Amino acid sequence: MNRHFTQHQDADGIVWLTFDSPDKAANVLTGEALEELDTHLVTIAQSHPRGLVIRSGKESGFIAGADVKAFARIDSADEARELILRAHDIFRRLEALSFPTVALIHGFCLGGGLELALACRYRVASTDPATRLGFPEVRLGIFPGFGGSVRSTRLIGHLAAMELMLSGRNLYPRAARKLGLVDHALPRRQLNNAARHLIMEQPPRHRPPFRQRLAGNAILRPAIAALLRRQVGKRAPREHYPAPYSLIDHWRRHAGQMADMYASEARRVPELLVGKTARNLIRVFLLQDSLKNQAADSSFHARQVHVIGGGVMGGDIAAWCVLRGLRVTLQDRGPERLGRAVSRAHQLFQKKLRDRYLVQDAMDRLIPDHQGNGLGRADLVIEAIFEDLDAKRALYGQIEGRMKQDAILATNTSSIPLQQLGEGLARPERFIGLHFFNPVAKMPLVEIVTTEDTPAELVAAASRFTRDIGKLPLPVRSRPGFLVNRVLMPYLMEAVILLDEGVPAADIDQAAVRFGMPMGPVELADTVGLDICLSVAEKLSALLPGKVPDILRRRVEQGRLGRKSGEGFYRWIKGRPQKEKSNATPEALAHYSDRMILRLVNEAVACLREGIVSDADHLDAGIVFGTGFAPFRGGPLHHVREEGVEQFFGKLQKLEYTYGERFAPDAGWAQLQEQQ
Repeated sequence: MNRHFTQHQDADGIVWLTFDSPDKAANVLTGEALEELDTHLVTIAQSHPRGLVIRSGKESGFIAGADVKAFARIDSADEARELILRAHDIFRRLEALSFPTVALIHGFCLGGGLELALACRYRVASTDPATRLGFPEVRLGIFPGFGGSVRSTRLIGHLAAMELMLSGRNLYPRAARKLGLVDHALPRRQLNNAARHLIMEQPPRHRPPFRQRLAGNAILRPAIAALLRRQVGKRAPREHYPAPYSLIDHWRRHAGQMADMYASEARRVPELLVGKTARNLIRVFLLQDSLKNQAADSSFHARQVHVIGGGVMGGDIAAWCVLRGLRVTLQDRGPERLGRAVSRAHQLFQKKLRDRYLVQDAMDRLIPDHQGNGLGRADLVIEAIFEDLDAKRALYGQIEGRMKQDAILATNTSSIPLQQLGEGLARPERFIGLHFFNPVAKMPLVEIVTTEDTPAELVAAASRFTRDIGKLPLPVRSRPGFLVNRVLMPYLMEAVILLDEGVPAADIDQAAVRFGMPMGPVELADTVGLDICLSVAEKLSALLPGKVPDILRRRVEQGRLGRKSGEGFYRWIKGRPQKEKSNATPEALAHYSDRMILRLVNEAVACLREGIVSDADHLDAGIVFGTGFAPFRGGPLHHVREEGVEQFFGKLQKLEYTYGERFAPDAGWAQLQEQQ
């Protein structure tokens, strides 16, 4: 009975129920935990306390959500429906208790955790920057199924609740308080007293404003539902992501009718859960977990970081490390570049922290250091200067002797092999690659670049640092382009070849987006910078069949570099590409998509064969989190297996016959065919 929850009753008659699952970093609502919660609720109800407070014993947060691993093991809609109906019963028992109940929230309160909190009469959240509340279920291909769609619309109003569920975004505590999702947002030290006060005083529950309640009117719902579908359609096509549309239809038909909404949840969510989209999105979630676990065996924690290079990448890496609580010295040759980096960092802190005291604290931990005085104190030194082998080697010769003996030296190179960079180092066993992606604040992946001689403990330490700053570590072998750039470049080059053939940029991008990519390759190339694309393509030219397209080289020679210069393949106005509407037929779009995606997949197969990553799952994770590859397809190699290896192999052969050797199937396809 006390494996996950423990309870005690204080002198005021208040029961404090603490959720602290053993051997786990985060609380998750497993089936076992739910049943134990139900047992506690029964015994607590029989003791007639003055009130009940539910809190977490984990430093990481309240409850991370339902048990996603269990979702992956569910074989049928009936099995899923049984789980949901059981959760409905338990949360109704909590909601029906005759005495006041309070959810005491710190850290993450997501998915099923928020649904449990909503079943309490009151909610109090810590204003700690790590506290987040939200419904991320749509990212798993489902929508809240433990009563969340019922209670959220009733508590904060229909439009606010639907926006929260459809977007999957997280709320900071003060924003949640403003919405009425929590009753108080306070410093953590005040949470217990606030919970006690709510139980003693029993103030009226929050009620949404009339406008929010009016949106649930049966006459207005069809028009509002149509508007919501149009908004969702701009970023998530129904054929790729059915869950938002199912949620909208669920709300349109049953809003305000509690019994009907519960029944609809129990019918619709299981159907979504066993569908292909949810299966693949759950797979991606579990791949993310596997990357997080890369750091489990290391006790390394960088107390101070020194970043060399105050450009966009170096400055943004430094700012992100500070945002995650570290002290960082940032070095460049002069104060002007450092000033721009500090200004960008200040904008990031304001956006993310939303508290002037926290922003000032962060600014105090970002120290401009053009003389490099922080080198000798840093546990980790990150080099992020321009991509030039000789310049990087010369820098290492200047700084290595000034570093601590046990400090780690990391390079953010995007393509230069570590074997070449590390020549001449006195301590090559402390040298590793940490390849961040641009924009640093948005891209979750960091490639941990290694050679055959890199010590395992150094890989673990670099992975630990990556997790400490909230990123996903992916160990990769040091080969030109590593994994992500190498797999991405043939895809981008095929898009440029299509442009050279006269295919409109808008058609090329539409083909990729129609496949499920978050952004078309032409827009992506313009965003990254055509000069960067050309540089990486030339470095990879020995590996990739076919020459670098002349049209790309001409654009760079003309200074038309993409977004940063105002023109590349598109004209850019106020940060947006000026696109014409695509008029290509579905057949033409499918052909363009095949050409681009099959080159990406073929290179992924080559990387797996060469051992760039340890296995196919890590390759899929790297391409999804490093390029945005259509998450609902589960990763490129999973997509191949799901649709049929022979089908993809046959398409490649036909394209090779038509367009030449750049489509020649890699030798690694033979292994995939054997495994099919």
